[in-house]
Amino acid sequence: MDRRSLVKHVGMAGVLAAGVAPAVHAQEVLRWRLAASFPKTLDTVFGSAEKFAQTLKALSGGKFEVSVHPAGELMPAYGVVDGIQSDAIEMALTAPYYFTDKDACFALGCAVPFGLTARQMDAWMEHGGGRKLMDDFYAAYNIKSLSAGNTGTQMGGWFRKEIKTVADLKGLRMRVGGGLFGEALQKLGVQAFNMPINEAYQALEKGRLDAVEFVGPYDDQKLGFGKIAPYYYYPGWWEGGAELAFFINAKAYAGLTPEFKAMVEAAASVAARDMTGKYLALNPAALKKLLSERVQLRAFPRELMDAGFKTVMQSMAENETKSPSFKKIHRSLRSFQHDQLLWDRFSEFRYASYMSVVRL
Repeated sequence: MDRRSLVKHVGMAGVLAAGVAPAVHAQEVLRWRLAASFPKTLDTVFGSAEKFAQTLKALSGGKFEVSVHPAGELMPAYGVVDGIQSDAIEMALTAPYYFTDKDACFALGCAVPFGLTARQMDAWMEHGGGRKLMDDFYAAYNIKSLSAGNTGTQMGGWFRKEIKTVADLKGLRMRVGGGLFGEALQKLGVQAFNMPINEAYQALEKGRLDAVEFVGPYDDQKLGFGKIAPYYYYPGWWEGGAELAFFINAKAYAGLTPEFKAMVEAAASVAARDMTGKYLALNPAALKKLLSERVQLRAFPRELMDAGFKTVMQSMAENETKSPSFKKIHRSLRSFQHDQLLWDRFSEFRYASYMSVVRL
């Protein structure tokens, strides 16, 4: 008697009692690879990828696993978009503005000078049409995007010498992470170099750079830039809130079941919230430690900020002229920002301004 006939005649209970189990086809584990644009030592930003993978595995009961790889392990830090386009990987964790050499629109999905803060960026992306606009653009690169977290407003970077006037920027060799602020800095006389952060320390140490910007106190302290360039400037007017992104291979994403798609989005949401919270929690103590090590904290002069704003607006106008897509996305972002700034006058700005001067 075959297995089917046995079940029919004696029932499942009888089959189990007889020690004859029916054929069960266990669901195979789906495995993806994620390449990051950051080293593992940066536990804040790289940690977002790890948090994503852990959460997705838990949500799926172990049926969906993502292996996470730091920059250089599977491909170079700035090679992840090419990796997704060629179907070499299913996911990446990166800063979209690293790829403005491909198209200036990439910066709009991450940070633009004098742009949105972390909470404003989140609101524009998820409720102001930003995600749809960016994904429409990313489609040409086989990319579906999700937020991986936001650094918040960044610091202005590490400098070997004081910056007292705009003239002090002339000829300055500076590492920038990419994006449109490199164009603005170049208009101010800076020689801007877009290079992975793991190459910046050696370049600064050997005198090939005069200044380096990255994120903020917690990450910067780990990287040790203050040992070489003691002047630490703020604010990073080119990054009011840098949005890191999970880039997902659009074809791989389309092939997922609805349940797995929901799990991916949920895991990304958990990871994004975790990263943003970590930066807020860890930066204050790191800044105090840096100051105890005699780092010289300096504010950018208003003159320099004004000059930067002027050159940024010129650069934005030039990019709008070159690209209808850039113009469409940029206008959406600035319109949203205008309303947010209006609301801030009566909400967080007024509240934070008062709390910053009272004694707790």
